[in-house]
Amino acid sequence: MMNDAVEQLMQGKTWEQFCDALKAAGQQILRPEAPATPLDRAEGYRYLSRLVRVALEMHVEFADPDFPGFIVPSHETIKIGADNPDNLYMSARVDGRNEYRVTGRRGTVTTLNFSTKKGGYANRDGRMDGTGFLAATDMTFDADGGFELILSQQPRPGNWLPMEADTNQFLVRQTFLDRRTEQPAEVRIERIGGNAKPRPLDAASFHENLMRASAFVGNTARLFADWAQGYQARVNSLPPADQVICQAAGGDPNIFYYHGYWQLAEDEVLLVELPRIPDCEFWNLQVDNYWMESLDYRYHHIHLNRHDAVLEADGRLTVAIAERDPGLPNWLETAGHRTGTLCFRLIGAREYIHPTTRVVKLDALRR
Repeated sequence: MMNDAVEQLMQGKTWEQFCDALKAAGQQILRPEAPATPLDRAEGYRYLSRLVRVALEMHVEFADPDFPGFIVPSHETIKIGADNPDNLYMSARVDGRNEYRVTGRRGTVTTLNFSTKKGGYANRDGRMDGTGFLAATDMTFDADGGFELILSQQPRPGNWLPMEADTNQFLVRQTFLDRRTEQPAEVRIERIGGNAKPRPLDAASFHENLMRASAFVGNTARLFADWAQGYQARVNSLPPADQVICQAAGGDPNIFYYHGYWQLAEDEVLLVELPRIPDCEFWNLQVDNYWMESLDYRYHHIHLNRHDAVLEADGRLTVAIAERDPGLPNWLETAGHRTGTLCFRLIGAREYIHPTTRVVKLDALRR
């Protein structure tokens, strides 16, 4: 006798449920507080299409924790939750009851860390809690930068990253100061003690994986639409975010986050100012659209870190966010948008100096 999942697949209901869930996710783009310009609507629906792409990779194509493989969950054309333009993200599906060996080479990227997570955006609550974290600064490497890292519940000698029984994701974050000159780390993962080859596709598992993929799309869209709605309470400001909420959504425990909402006329400039850069390993500031996607950093200058930032003689940082060039050195483009979100992050900060913001007219600034 077929179980319920297999029966739904055989009757075509699996596919119907998948399509119905994607259709329902489209309501997030029509929320009354969301901007209703043709650009924002088009980007909203493109955002959903991007979520579908990564959901299928994450929950269908690379869903077997016995044979893990890396996907890139955010990049130039897939963007989630204020994705960092200076990051290379790598994610693999794991099972906390297994053990894994990760090998590779350090490279020259500015920061590198590894974490294990449980939960995920396919769940209704959207929680993706950490179960282990290890920074490269706390690891040992050989003379050529080679390394081995073990993922398990029980401690292991050498480089070890904890998991819990319900751990289901292994995440690698690499952060660049300058992608053009830094060499990313090489990273590979394999299960220890697994079978040599995967079994043929299981109908019941495929049903469950496709359902999780569609849930991922809807829940991710809702989660960050809720965040963007909350930021609207303080227009053109960049306050500290709720760090507990950021960590619950899978944030890096070494990062202190600021999130904000901006809205500018064509002749206005948003100035973000710090009296000096806080003592930290890394910082950056980025401009995002309403859906919390970084703007297209392939063709527009929409983010800034210490590599290309110009500081004043006394160490002050002033960043100008505007549609047109305001004639200041640290200009970030809005790329045709009139509204969106902002993200400022500090990695490994040993102090916090909060940015201030003000809006000025472009002509007045030039004068």
